[in-house]
Amino acid sequence: MEIWYGAEQVPESPRPPRGAANAGSAVTVGVFDGVHRGHQRILARVVERARALGPGCLAVAVTFDPHPLTVHRPGIDLAMIASLPDRLEAMAATGLDAALVIPYTLGFADQSPEGFVRDWLERLLGARAIVVGGDVRFGRDNSGDADSLRAIGAADGVEIEIVPEVLAPGGRRWSSTWARECLAAGDVRQAAEILGRPHRVRGVVIHGLRRGRELGFPTANLDAATAGVVPPDGVYAGWLVRGGRGGASEGERLPAAISIGTNPTFDDVPARTVEAHVLGRADLDLYGEDVAVDFVSHLRPMLAFDSLEPLLERMRQDVIETAGALGVPVPEPLRPQDVTA
Repeated sequence: MEIWYGAEQVPESPRPPRGAANAGSAVTVGVFDGVHRGHQRILARVVERARALGPGCLAVAVTFDPHPLTVHRPGIDLAMIASLPDRLEAMAATGLDAALVIPYTLGFADQSPEGFVRDWLERLLGARAIVVGGDVRFGRDNSGDADSLRAIGAADGVEIEIVPEVLAPGGRRWSSTWARECLAAGDVRQAAEILGRPHRVRGVVIHGLRRGRELGFPTANLDAATAGVVPPDGVYAGWLVRGGRGGASEGERLPAAISIGTNPTFDDVPARTVEAHVLGRADLDLYGEDVAVDFVSHLRPMLAFDSLEPLLERMRQDVIETAGALGVPVPEPLRPQDVTA
């Protein structure tokens, strides 16, 4: 999938002369926070429409960065479910040809619904079809909706398709709000059902207090600027994904027990951290790497222990439970002297 950051990066190919055969684009628009199952249905439908419109017609998604809500309400605390690179990666998995990332500003927001559709979708991207969900909003004060989009399409000869809501078993609509609720409750398994894949956070591995290495449980510590919604304190089973995007270890998935919190057993952990212990591995040097952590299941809350031995016993049990949750063999226990300095 090609990624265009701003209008100036859009090539001429999506903008053929009006009436040209087998060219132009099928387009959708949205923030796509989390790229959940509902989003995936819309994106897949855009691909279907582009292919039906003939060779040369591109399937394009228009998205925004930062999230519009943070621009209109700058004091709001809103962490994106996924970082922009991970959001684009999930969008690419639907088969899109391209994504246009528009820098969202108050100036951009202050355009009429008709201006947005005609300037950005029709003229810039050569839209022959526009595919959106029924809750679409666009233009000044979010005054554009599905009905106004149909009217613009009818006037300009652009096909408009409103995709019906996609409902989960039980009748609730797949949504970013639902995913956020699950993550806030630590229910990463249900969040994965909504997203269609495990929830992911991403960050650079930094040096910690090295206590895990001393105890025989070395961990990769993600920095405070971790991208993605961090679940509540506790211990989780999941995967550490070496990400570098293009590096030799890109895509390597390693089973991991993941700890989130301040480690209440010790009094020298100043801030909340995300730490991942890769099962059975004492040889990893991940410092400085950009990695992802995928959450599969919640194992237990964060606990305080009176002494070191019950903590170590609980950590050994965490490793066993993590292996069971991920369906991997239980590794031999690591000894502190086995751990790479």
